[in-house]
Amino acid sequence: MNSYHTIAFDADDTLWVNEPYFRQAEEQFCGLLEDYLSHHRVGQELFKIEMQNLDLYGYGVKAFMLSMIETILEVTEGNAPIQLIEKAIAIGKEQLQKPIELLDDIEEVLAKLSQKYRLIVATKGDLLDQERKLTNSGLSKYFHHVEVMSNKKEANYEKLLRQIDCPAEQFLMIGNSLKSDILPVLNLGGHAIHVPYHTTWVHEEIDHQIEHSNFREVKKIRTILDFL
Repeated sequence: MNSYHTIAFDADDTLWVNEPYFRQAEEQFCGLLEDYLSHHRVGQELFKIEMQNLDLYGYGVKAFMLSMIETILEVTEGNAPIQLIEKAIAIGKEQLQKPIELLDDIEEVLAKLSQKYRLIVATKGDLLDQERKLTNSGLSKYFHHVEVMSNKKEANYEKLLRQIDCPAEQFLMIGNSLKSDILPVLNLGGHAIHVPYHTTWVHEEIDHQIEHSNFREVKKIRTILDFL
């Protein structure tokens, strides 16, 4: 891992806490519908609708809010009191206003790497929300470029590499999702470091091990300073 000059970082659950907030919001939402279905069944219905809506709404809190509303209508067969809709919207708004909680050692890592490499953010989600989080995080000063992608598939990374004028073999991606941050980059000939997070959205999980000469996994983000 010494042939690159651009390092990209995922944002959510790589730079700052994100998925635990979604889990909390889901628990609150399931509680709204406990008179209709069990928490587990509501969670299943919500996830199914989220997957159906991905191509329409993309990722992020606003997409989550729309899927919550649709789930309410589905579970109640269109007979939901308006207060349930209002409460679902309030859950989403509360999530959009969560404080930014940086992950351990991330600022130290960025400060040191930015002296040697061109750093960028490569994340997916809602543009306005991700821009807000980056601004409030205080980390934007370390990044040469910020890319909020509609998805993180090979085609999206190819577009990013063209935009930043970086050959795949000189590109390193660091993130917590094997599915979104690691596999697409490796498939393009780039490098990738996986930093697992204790909570992962089911949609981001894969069912196989990765063995690749350009791949490495570390338990803590600070470890990468030992070899970068």
